[in-house]
Amino acid sequence: MSHVEYAAAMLREKFGDRIPAVEEFRGQTTMVIDRGAIRAACQLLHDDPRLRFDLLAALTAVDYWPEEPRFSIVYQLYSLKHNVFLGLRVPLFSASPEVASIESVYPNANWHEREVFDMFGVTFGGHSDPRRILMPADWVGHPLRKDYPLGYEEVQFTFNAAEIDRRKAYAKE
Repeated sequence: MSHVEYAAAMLREKFGDRIPAVEEFRGQTTMVIDRGAIRAACQLLHDDPRLRFDLLAALTAVDYWPEEPRFSIVYQLYSLKHNVFLGLRVPLFSASPEVASIESVYPNANWHEREVFDMFGVTFGGHSDPRRILMPADWVGHPLRKDYPLGYEEVQFTFNAAEIDRRKAYAKE
């Protein structure tokens, strides 16, 4: 039994139906976890001397709009001792995009969780500094949500250069 399989078995034993699925894709294991169990699962993976997932390598989100559950919070944990990754995924519905912070287990989650809040609007309960990190403090909206309005300028090519030139607000003397 590999170390990841052992960790998955321990999590399933401890949390039971709070882990509805274990996904395998291209040799990587990701466990789907109920949002109410994420902090305790991370604590077990971090603190248990048999597991030793001591590094939060990544924490991000995915927006599946218009599907529900709309968001998934994705955690990539790494065991330095065993040289393996384990993925955790927490699905969230758009009506309540909130999950517990894991900052108390992995201190580097502070910035990752702030980025996810800033870009996706997912809040992390118990976070020590829940404010924007990438966008200005007065920014309205969350730019990585799929329903966020696009505000872009058309790219200029030779066939549309004159049309774009007419719309430019050039400085006048």
